[in-house]
Amino acid sequence: MPEANAFSAIPTKILVPIDFSPSAHAALEAAAEIAKHFDAEIHLVHVIPLFTSTTLPDFVPEAKVIEGAKKEAERHFVACQKDLAGKGIKVSFTVESGTDVAGSILDVLESEKADLLVVSTHGVTGWHPLVFGSIAEKLVRLVHIPVLLLPTPKPVSSVKVTSGRLMEWW
Repeated sequence: MPEANAFSAIPTKILVPIDFSPSAHAALEAAAEIAKHFDAEIHLVHVIPLFTSTTLPDFVPEAKVIEGAKKEAERHFVACQKDLAGKGIKVSFTVESGTDVAGSILDVLESEKADLLVVSTHGVTGWHPLVFGSIAEKLVRLVHIPVLLLPTPKPVSSVKVTSGRLMEWW
C-alpha cells in the first residue's frame, strides 16, 4: 500500500468539534479516553456560525456578537485545557467563524493534521435535517480519516406527580 494512503489505527491527534452541548461533552469525554489510552493529543474546534445580515437587528454589530462568542468559547476551552492537562492529555483549540460549519471543521482537520475525528450527532428530528442535513452527516461523508460517531442518547423522561397531576420532565 502506498504510504500516502496508509493510516495508522492508533491516533496521534484527535479532532473534536464542540458546540458546548451535552452531546459534544460526551464526545469530548470519549476522545479523552482514547487520547489517554494512546497518548494522543486532542484539538478542539468551535465554529461560530455566520448568518445573513437580516438575522441580527440593525443596532447590533455582527463583529461584536462574533467577538463575544469567540471570547466565551475560548474561556470554556481554557478551562477544559486545564482539566485535561491534569489528566496528562495535551489539548489545543481553535475558534473559527463561518457560514459553512462543516467546511470550517474540515479546514481545521486538514491544518491540524488530525488522524481521528470524534463527533456526536444531535438527534435532531423533524424537517430541519431533511432540508439542511446535519454537520455530523456532512463530516462523515467528507473526511478521509477514521471517524468515531457517537449518537446522542434519546432523552429519558421522568415522571413527577405535582398536585395530583402527572407532569413529564425531560
